[in-house]
Amino acid sequence: MQPIMSAQAINDFLETDFPQIHTDGRVFTVTSVRPGGLTMTFDPNERHLRPGGTVSGPSMFALADVAAYAAILAHIGPVALAVTTNLNINFLRLPQPSLMSCDCRLLKLGKRLAVVDALLHQGDPDHPVAQATATYSIPPRTE
Repeated sequence: MQPIMSAQAINDFLETDFPQIHTDGRVFTVTSVRPGGLTMTFDPNERHLRPGGTVSGPSMFALADVAAYAAILAHIGPVALAVTTNLNINFLRLPQPSLMSCDCRLLKLGKRLAVVDALLHQGDPDHPVAQATATYSIPPRTE
């Protein structure tokens, strides 16, 4: 699967069509796009931490969801109405309050359904802090 949008094009699309992801500041950034995948970083601020000073589960869930959405867009183009139908997340390690990456891999990209594997880590993909599987519904193309 070859991407049809660059990292900058996706960041621009998210900025104009999905600005609510920036409510807490510019914390999500697509850093690379590759065939069948994408990497997004998340730079948590105080609002994203839970008691004990670690990144909260809902913040990691949001990263997995937004990154999976971006990975799909990278390969189908700017389809604003693609929606999450399911997302399952496994929290694996205690995350530090620092930059987190989400490496996404498209497992299936059909006309109406996409499935994405998302691995969240803090510098070492061999030691993930969480893993998620997201399923998205893709609206029919109107041409």
